[in-house]
Amino acid sequence: MKPKNAMTVDVEDYFQVSAFEPYIDKKQWDSLPHRVENNTNRILDLFSQNDIKATFFTLGWVAERYPSLIKRIVSDGHELASHGYEHIRVTEQTQIEFREDITRTKKLLEDFSGHEVKGYRAASYSIVSKNLWALDVLQEAGYQYSSSIYPVKHDLYGIPDAPRFMYQPIDNKDFKEIPITTLRIFEKNLPCGGGGFFRLYPYFFSKWAFKTINLKEKQSGIFYFHPWEIDPGQPRQKQLSFKTKFRHYLNLSKMENRISSLLQDFEWDTMAAIFLKK
Repeated sequence: MKPKNAMTVDVEDYFQVSAFEPYIDKKQWDSLPHRVENNTNRILDLFSQNDIKATFFTLGWVAERYPSLIKRIVSDGHELASHGYEHIRVTEQTQIEFREDITRTKKLLEDFSGHEVKGYRAASYSIVSKNLWALDVLQEAGYQYSSSIYPVKHDLYGIPDAPRFMYQPIDNKDFKEIPITTLRIFEKNLPCGGGGFFRLYPYFFSKWAFKTINLKEKQSGIFYFHPWEIDPGQPRQKQLSFKTKFRHYLNLSKMENRISSLLQDFEWDTMAAIFLKK
């Protein structure tokens, strides 16, 4: 039987991405045009049309402002998980700050949804070699899994030699790290789990990569994307560096159709349903 893959959405608005931090102050967030509610509802509609269940790693900041969105996520049968409160990278937090952030967000999401929050994903995959203490803190705070480590070499994140598939990072504790999907080619891990790489590669490559993961390696893959990635009409930031502009805006107009193809070409479910099976 072919493995199911986990479909995940990192629920944040266009102005909250880490790459925009030097250009947009958090104090401006409430005064900017918000598009996350409409874009996430479009994604929920798309999932409903394809009978797909997914995991929504959601910012507490978004949940506070759009509680009806949280209620729809869970009422549609999806898994609600934590993306931290306001997209602060773990590399920028002390252990005390991190503990307060993940505890606050877990309680907030559970209060709004009425459902237990089991999973966490760090902003910009910012659990790296120097802050693996974060996994212990997550387990102590009541989380059952993290999907925060990307086993690739990247200028902003990654642990290239981390395991490529789910593992138990904390000795003698039932806590799981579930890395974003990569494909092993020429002794290197090639990112193929979504985001900007999915927009960069031609679709046939992503389809081939997931088929290889499922059929050859017999593993479940993880795919992720953001609501702003299906929104080519979002307000354009003019002061960005060329690299940031290229990464953020590349092929936004193609993303929704590619997601639709992916939903039809593979079997999908939530992180909890696939990886927390007893």
